[in-house]
Amino acid sequence: MLAIISDIHSNTTALAAVLADIGERNVEQIYCLGDVVGYGPEPEACLDMIIEKSSVALMGNHDYAVVYEPNQFNIGAESACFWTRQRLEQENNRQRQNTWWDFLGNLPVKHLIPEGELAGGEMVFVHGSPRRPINEYIFPDDVYNNPSKVQGLFDRFANICFVGHTHVPGVFTDSPDFYSPNELENIYEITPGRKAIINVGSVGQPRDRDPRAGYVLVESDVVRFVRVPYDVEAIIEKVQAIPELDDYLGIRLREGR
Repeated sequence: MLAIISDIHSNTTALAAVLADIGERNVEQIYCLGDVVGYGPEPEACLDMIIEKSSVALMGNHDYAVVYEPNQFNIGAESACFWTRQRLEQENNRQRQNTWWDFLGNLPVKHLIPEGELAGGEMVFVHGSPRRPINEYIFPDDVYNNPSKVQGLFDRFANICFVGHTHVPGVFTDSPDFYSPNELENIYEITPGRKAIINVGSVGQPRDRDPRAGYVLVESDVVRFVRVPYDVEAIIEKVQAIPELDDYLGIRLREGR
């Protein structure tokens, strides 16, 4: 069984809850689709946890921004990025610091499981989209507002593509259509010959009006959407205690938006 997590955003409280939940299941590997850092108050601990626990980790746009530069970030996200970089640079333990920068600087943008390794067939893993792996958003409304965009994305992979980035879990089909986990009763069955883009949601900053941390499990040919409660108020207090982080980055966690 494979666990896929994404968009932790320096929220160790949520990450710890998700890792504890994963630890109670028969999970063989953990894949992280990026954005370990950004927005939240504890980038160091999140990096340590992901480096230790993940088998595969990919580059997210916030990870990229901390290493290089923010691109089209709003003021709050940009400030959080610069603050995160400063925190990592101020680490006194040089070995720990080098481990973080080596990890962030060498994150790949894509991972592939070839057909035959899992029952579900070939699987592609990216942060944003199969076309622009780091920073292209795929929104549920795109199936209505920009169906040609969605069709173009489906041309870029053979079977199943897992993404994060929008923090909104669900399944895109090539109809095109979008199904939320609730509509699927939290289970999507992988069907041979039927393509799907599966958004795994967000561990540290959900935006589907559900404040619980989210991730998915891949069990043979079934994808299961999982939600895990955690102490949201604890992380809000930590955000508000840091002047460089916009209070909104914590407050929004209450409503999952």
